[in-house]
Amino acid sequence: MILRCLLAALVLGGCVQSGTSTDDPARQSASWSWALPFYFPTPKVPSDNPMSEAKFQLGRALFYDVRLSGNGQQSCASCHEQGKAFTDGRAVATGSTGEHTPRNAQNLANVAWHSTYTWANPALVTLERQMEVPLFAEHPVEMGVNDQNKATVLARFQADRDYVQRFAEVFPGEPIGFSQIIKAIATFQRGLISASSKYDQYLQGKATLSAAELRGKDLFFGEQAECFHCHGSFNFNDQVVHAGSGLTEALFHNTGLYNIDGKGGFPEPNRGLFELSGVPRDMGMFRAPSLRNVALTAPYMHDGSIATLEEALDFYAAGGREIKTGPHRGDGRLNPFKSDLIVRIQLNEQDKANIVAYLKTLTDEKFINDQRFADPRRSK
Repeated sequence: MILRCLLAALVLGGCVQSGTSTDDPARQSASWSWALPFYFPTPKVPSDNPMSEAKFQLGRALFYDVRLSGNGQQSCASCHEQGKAFTDGRAVATGSTGEHTPRNAQNLANVAWHSTYTWANPALVTLERQMEVPLFAEHPVEMGVNDQNKATVLARFQADRDYVQRFAEVFPGEPIGFSQIIKAIATFQRGLISASSKYDQYLQGKATLSAAELRGKDLFFGEQAECFHCHGSFNFNDQVVHAGSGLTEALFHNTGLYNIDGKGGFPEPNRGLFELSGVPRDMGMFRAPSLRNVALTAPYMHDGSIATLEEALDFYAAGGREIKTGPHRGDGRLNPFKSDLIVRIQLNEQDKANIVAYLKTLTDEKFINDQRFADPRRSK
């Protein structure tokens, strides 16, 4: 794993080139074209759900439509706001009935390259499968679609002349059903590409970084701060799949956030892979999120329990977190299941400030303001 991360880091951390051209024929078809920098591989797209502009636009409309929820009160965008890099700014998300989910809403930028979805479920390997979770989950309720209201929800779209026409164009001969809705929204999400940050411009020779940002970059990709071990890919995470991928390993990590019983315990129902496997060593194992647009996606961690980038750096520099009072009291630094990559790091205040300065270069203003990704009803 470390060797793979090092290779990725050499590309992103030490190689500045110009140009964005590519000769990969998989990046273009009659109905879709991937406009990507040279260091972005072509995404992997399911063979039964190919990309097309019409499907992307249909998925975009559905993503912002509250009629897709059981009670007609919430859309996908309710928890994934474009201005916050498709997060919601809350510690944990709130479903359509007001019920809180146990976890932080995740950034949707560049989700086309994730090898698994949600915070800790290795079985969810496509956006299509992931979409079933917010749509149909009952504990907790998110969109609130269930057996009692499925027909009502579909009838809303079947009665809309514009949707009827668009579904017929994208899925000829097929009814308007949840399979088609899911494929369209997954296509929209797969097209949410963030590749125009200041750091991307720097990699392409179109921008320069300040002295503080450069020093932060060197710390990030160096062995002192070691951030690159889990965030060294072009997408700044360690779960990446693309069109040319073979069998990939899905990596999850216990970062020492909790240790409520002195035996490595995390608070229920947020115990990572352990919630599915029941295997003790899976306690507290979560997916490392992409750091693209990380300055916009606070609060941080799977439960939103760290408020700022500065606090996040303090957490990692300490090799975990000690909570001294309350129900979650315990020393996460001593968690027996903590990743070997999470150790105490010597960072002074200047080092931390420089790393934060570098992380802010990953903000993509074009991405969060691009009308192509916005609510089509508001951007007309």
